[in-house]
Amino acid sequence: MHLKSITNLCKFTLISCLVLNLFACNDEEQASSNIKPAVTEKNSHQEISNQPWVEVKQQNLLYLQLDTGTVTILLADFFAPKHTKYIQELVNEGFYNGLPLYRVIENFVVQGGDMSEQKASRVKRSMQAEFEREILTETPFSLVQQGDLLAEQTGFINGFAVGRSISEGKEWLIHCPGAINLARGMQPNSGTTDFAIMFGTPPRHLDRNMSIFGRMIAGWEHFYQVKRGSKEKGGVISDTSKASYIVKAYLGSSLPADKQQTVYIENTATAEFQQRIEKRRKLDNDFYQYKGNGNMDVCYFPIKIKFE
Repeated sequence: MHLKSITNLCKFTLISCLVLNLFACNDEEQASSNIKPAVTEKNSHQEISNQPWVEVKQQNLLYLQLDTGTVTILLADFFAPKHTKYIQELVNEGFYNGLPLYRVIENFVVQGGDMSEQKASRVKRSMQAEFEREILTETPFSLVQQGDLLAEQTGFINGFAVGRSISEGKEWLIHCPGAINLARGMQPNSGTTDFAIMFGTPPRHLDRNMSIFGRMIAGWEHFYQVKRGSKEKGGVISDTSKASYIVKAYLGSSLPADKQQTVYIENTATAEFQQRIEKRRKLDNDFYQYKGNGNMDVCYFPIKIKFE
């Protein structure tokens, strides 16, 4: 392998090493079916407190038009505001247009961006990590699991799966399938432009180690058609002419008003949503002969999306 190729591979060394230690994320701890949050959340967001649906801002809808079809990503500006703004700048610059999905590992990750590191950009820079943040008690948090295998609590904020450590006062976004983070090297603040989208088994060993800035909400049928790399090469497609690629990346806000798609996400801060969690926890359907133990994986609970 040429020295230049070795250098280019360095930017995803961290994930390549971590995937070798991927571990199971099934929670085997016992939990009561009537779990109550350990932290009282103050629902001060009156504008969404009683609405079943929340309209997504057009600037937070990221569309990746792949050669296989278009996927839609919801940006997490509430949690990773610096990364969200940065990605929006890169997209508006046209940086991702024509770039390949150059590393694809079945049941783990699709990584895309500037593998050559040669594409010019006016806004490209290294980003300060947004792995986690202090728990904000004023933010509505809908509890899913207390005593999760990898977090003291899991639940939802603004339609995103969140892990919490009450003892540390920290919370973070979880690497459920569809989560997208900024790829980086060994140093926490080394991420620049490349991204990684999770698919398959949730790689939760990456939680609190990568900056998640969004999640895929539509276009899975196109996403699953991207070309895979060989397992022997760590999923890397060295000849990028043989890789799937991004035809164009654009934001909803860049489209004319009559071309914009209105997207609504289920409001995860309502009592009705919490009731839906409890119904799923109890497997409240005659089909189920074994009702489980009351535990639930936050990545397995679907958030409803509707398009108009």
